[in-house]
Amino acid sequence: MRRLESTPDRYDRGINLLSGGRIGSVYERIAELVARPDADVLDIGCGTGGASIACAARGANVVGIDRDAGMLEVAASKSSSVEWAELDATEIEDRFGPESLDAVVSCLAFSEMSQQVQDYTLSIAMSRLRPGGRLAVADEIEPEEPGRRVWYRLRRAPVVALTWLLTQTTTRPVRDLRTPLSELGFTEIASERPWPSFQIITGVKPS
Repeated sequence: MRRLESTPDRYDRGINLLSGGRIGSVYERIAELVARPDADVLDIGCGTGGASIACAARGANVVGIDRDAGMLEVAASKSSSVEWAELDATEIEDRFGPESLDAVVSCLAFSEMSQQVQDYTLSIAMSRLRPGGRLAVADEIEPEEPGRRVWYRLRRAPVVALTWLLTQTTTRPVRDLRTPLSELGFTEIASERPWPSFQIITGVKPS
């Protein structure tokens, strides 16, 4: 998910438009999958805090990180129950020790990352999770079949253009993450599609 950093106040409106009003249910689903009272949760690329706040509402101890101070300012105005930190994904290992987290989540942040940073982020998430800890990544995903992919891009183009005009916000789909999660050693890998072009994928660090 790409956005102009000068317009964090438009982020929620843009993402809500791009998701057809369904992004709130994604935040709640992420929290349902990983959050429990007193669990230590890291939200990577937290943006304006949707997933972080949903996890905190279930009693988790949440740190939401983002490299955009403007986004964090908006997030902080919504909730003081989350610790907000201006931090890039590549700086996670400097802040969080090995096996210090019960869950790592990320929603609409992997689409901002290069392939190299995506791979690093998944790897560092595995190392920072405690045994039995859970990872949940939610983002836009293109269909794998070439024909469906072309149709998806054509159908999506007008919504993307309108959203950019209104909010200077857009998204870029990511690859299916099941293979890299498996290669890193995650187990119980599961994928669900709140809608056809969006995926929530989860995995568990073996005990």
